[in-house]
This record gives sequence, C-alpha cells and structure tokens, in this order.
Amino acid sequence: MSSPSPASQLSTAEIARRAKSNLAFALACLPQERKRDMTSFYAFCRVADDIAESTTLSELEKETELAYWKKCVLSAEATGHPVLDEVVNLPSKYGFPRAWLAEIIDGVASDITTLRYETYQDLLGYCYQVASVVGLCSIHIFGHSQPSTREHAIQLGYALQLTNIIRDVGEDARDYGRIYLPLEDLRRYGVTEQEILNGRHSPRFVELMEFQYSRARAFYHEAARLLPAEDANNLLASRMMGQIYSEILEKLRAARYPVFERRMKLHPFRKALILAQYLWKGWQLNPGKNARK
Repeated sequence: MSSPSPASQLSTAEIARRAKSNLAFALACLPQERKRDMTSFYAFCRVADDIAESTTLSELEKETELAYWKKCVLSAEATGHPVLDEVVNLPSKYGFPRAWLAEIIDGVASDITTLRYETYQDLLGYCYQVASVVGLCSIHIFGHSQPSTREHAIQLGYALQLTNIIRDVGEDARDYGRIYLPLEDLRRYGVTEQEILNGRHSPRFVELMEFQYSRARAFYHEAARLLPAEDANNLLASRMMGQIYSEILEKLRAARYPVFERRMKLHPFRKALILAQYLWKGWQLNPGKNARK
C-alpha cells in the first residue's frame, strides 16, 4: 500500500496556517502544549478531507491513500509523514480510542462516493463521524473531567456540521455535484435536486433552509445545556468555535440564505473581537494550570 502523496507532506503548523479555518483560529486560546497537539489533530482532519476532495487523484487513489492513513492510525506505526507521526501518538497521550481517528477517516472517505443522503438519520450518521467524533477527540486534548462533556461534544459537532452544510449548499452543489440536505426534506418542501444544482433560490428553498436552521439551532441549545461548569474553562476553544458558527448561522438566516451567491462568514473584525474575548478569559484563568506537565 502506498504512502501519502508528497503534496500532503507539509508540517502540521503550516497546514493550519494555510487553511485559515475557524478551528485553526480558535486554537489561539489554548495552552501551548495542547495548542500544538490540537494543531496536529486539526492537520490530520484537514489533510484527510483534502485527500477525499482532491480533483487530481482518482477515486481509487483517494480510497487507497485514506486506507493507508486508517491503517497507520490503528497500528500507531511510524511513517515519516509529519502529520501521521504526530497524530498517532495522541490517543495514548490523551486516553481516547484509536478507533475514533479511523472513524473520522471513514467519514471523510464516504464523500468520495456518496453524493446524496436520503434521510435525516443518514445525514446524522455522517455528521457524527466527521464532526462529533472530532469533538470527542478534541475534548480529551482540551482536558475534560465530566462524563456529560462527551455528550456536549457530540451535540456541538452536529450543530457545527449542520451549519457547515447550510452555509455550503451552493459550493457543494457547484463544485462536487453533492447535496447533503436530506432528499426526504427536499420532497417535503417541493425543492428538486436540479434546482439546488442550478442554484435556484426560491421561497420553497428558504422554507427548506429554515427547517435545517431550526435543527442546527436546537443542537446549539442542547450543547450549551450539557456543558458542565467544571469543564467550561478547559473548553474555551470549542466554546469559541460554537460562538463563531452560531453567529454565521444567524447571519445566514437574516440574509435569507444567499448560499448560491456567496459563502457566509464573519467580518474579520468580529472574529478578532471574539478571539480577544476568549484570550482574555484564558489569561484570567492562568493557563499554566491547564497545561500538561
């Protein structure tokens, strides 16, 4: 089985820097060692997703490369690859199952061949693998102590992924011919697959998106309810992520879901303000006490 392609041989820090994602942005409020390890974990998720979405690799090449990654994370074998060699140590260091890393790979690999989801339950299964399991790994790296924090991570993962799906409807349809919105929901609101692929914005489409919005918003509420006070301080990064994506969701709704025209995001000044607020909270808490010795 071949090793990962040379194109993915960047350092984890460089991958995070180039991605300019909201998650990479949120890591700034973590203590130094946990930030390094979360950067490695983020790079693992980012590169695995890039492999699945590659426009230069064939379907077989994508599946082969991701199978190699799965084999490596399950066996913890050294590969000489900067991302894999850092991430394979995280399960033993932070006490979470290696199978979680494999499940994330399975989730992103499903994007290679799955372009439609018939039911909402089908979609939630995908969201669990690519977002909720990411959250479960993350809370171990952040440092959690309460069992209910695991359910918080699962619910927040659903909320973040559904927000991503709502925001990226136009991009996913245009670039990949993919529709994540459940087909049963399209039928319920009288929206056809072709209308989504053609980027047709209609009152029926807005109603469909309002329905998706209500689902995402319910997950944000449930995640907030389930976060125990004992772990709130250690989870500043995930709370920051929740705030950023929650505000993106509200902007989408206020603008009536212009997902075929642009990719909604927060103004850089707004993101900087949110970061400053969470950095201030972290400074007040004395980050040294949360760092691993």
